[in-house]
Amino acid sequence: MSELTKHLESIIKDKDRVITGRIERKYLSDNLERKVGTAEALVFPASTEEVSKIMKYAYENEIPVTPRGAGTNLVGSTVPQGNGIVLDFSGMNRVLEIDEETFTATVEPGVILEDFQSLVESRGLFYPPDPGEKKASIGGNISTNAGGMRAVKYGVTRDYVMGLELVLSDGTVITVGGKNRKDTSGLDLKEIVIGSEGTLALITKCVLKLIPKPEEALSVLVSFDSLKEGIECVRKVIKANVNPTAIEFIEKKIVQLGEEYLGLKFPERDAAAFLLLTFDGNRVEIENNVAQLEKTVLENGAGKVLRLEDQKEAEKVWKIRGVLVKAVEAVSEQEPLDMVVPINRIDTYVNFVHELEKESGLRMISFGHAGDGNVHLCVVRGGRDDETWERDLDHALEILYKKAYELGGVTSGEHGIGTSKRKYFFRETDSANIVLMNQIKKAFDTKKILNPGISYVQ
Repeated sequence: MSELTKHLESIIKDKDRVITGRIERKYLSDNLERKVGTAEALVFPASTEEVSKIMKYAYENEIPVTPRGAGTNLVGSTVPQGNGIVLDFSGMNRVLEIDEETFTATVEPGVILEDFQSLVESRGLFYPPDPGEKKASIGGNISTNAGGMRAVKYGVTRDYVMGLELVLSDGTVITVGGKNRKDTSGLDLKEIVIGSEGTLALITKCVLKLIPKPEEALSVLVSFDSLKEGIECVRKVIKANVNPTAIEFIEKKIVQLGEEYLGLKFPERDAAAFLLLTFDGNRVEIENNVAQLEKTVLENGAGKVLRLEDQKEAEKVWKIRGVLVKAVEAVSEQEPLDMVVPINRIDTYVNFVHELEKESGLRMISFGHAGDGNVHLCVVRGGRDDETWERDLDHALEILYKKAYELGGVTSGEHGIGTSKRKYFFRETDSANIVLMNQIKKAFDTKKILNPGISYVQ
């Protein structure tokens, strides 16, 4: 038995929560399981105290530590490096408090998003962040600042994190933020941790902002003869001030993959592309906004506007939208991208993708959050052998990321940088920014043992 194993088992008496030797592949990778790392131990902590003791030992012995939640990451942020420790927070999954007086909830990081949303909605409350992967953990959402469909109206995860309990790399436990709605008392440290992909500190508790649950919601499916027409219509929809909760753009070819993957059918068949929108609020507000939407889109190239009044029909359509990355993956290996461009450049970027698809011969499937410029793109491998796929993919990514930055965009909107985007992130990001990020990293994690080699960490 190694010294590491002995020490971990002295902290955690339940030996089922300490695994050494042969660790399952999924715990050494991310959701795609194509990049696999190495680790000496896999640990399932059950408390802040356990996490603190483990980190104190890791710090003293300079042992790398990789945190993970539900394992839904797509860019390698949970791929461990070296002979270190993987800390799996899935067992820290309690909702500790729902405080209806302050409209907050305090949860552990392993709480699953869809479970939490169902719970608060049963209390007449609402937690708006809505990324496509509903089985992600809250801690993982915070670590990547997950966005999702409802970001156009409600914002992203960052906007709903009020406080965090953190364990630093040396085992120190601190609390940043809390239930106060305003705080200019020094630097807002939680804002630095949100989106840092586990490189600065370990999240052990989260104080989340809740809002009253909207009275009603209605989804609307708008059909277009081309994706170009649909994308160009988005700005006019936003300008019309109809206040949609979500605006998604989807090509018919990927809708078909979603249909086949789930065995479901889209309610509208005769279109090349769609905008899928949701409106929420009271009935009068929704009716007025949808009426204005119909007028706006029909004046700007839409073929048909379908109100999804039947709740089951709406759920089916959103379910198809939610599995699109998985649907592509079921057909072929693919590289999922989530770059962001300014909302007035979405159509330019998507049209560029279509031209590159024709020139390169690589299949590229576009969909995403039209309301905030977050373009999700699947670059599909098809029948290429390893060498050809690696060469063609790298060439395409060089062009795709370069174009996104030329248009004023960035590498990632919600997946994070992980390992798969580091090359393009470093190439396009000002070196002074990288230096400052690593100085902040050093202030939090002097020995650089938290998620080494991930994201911005040099």
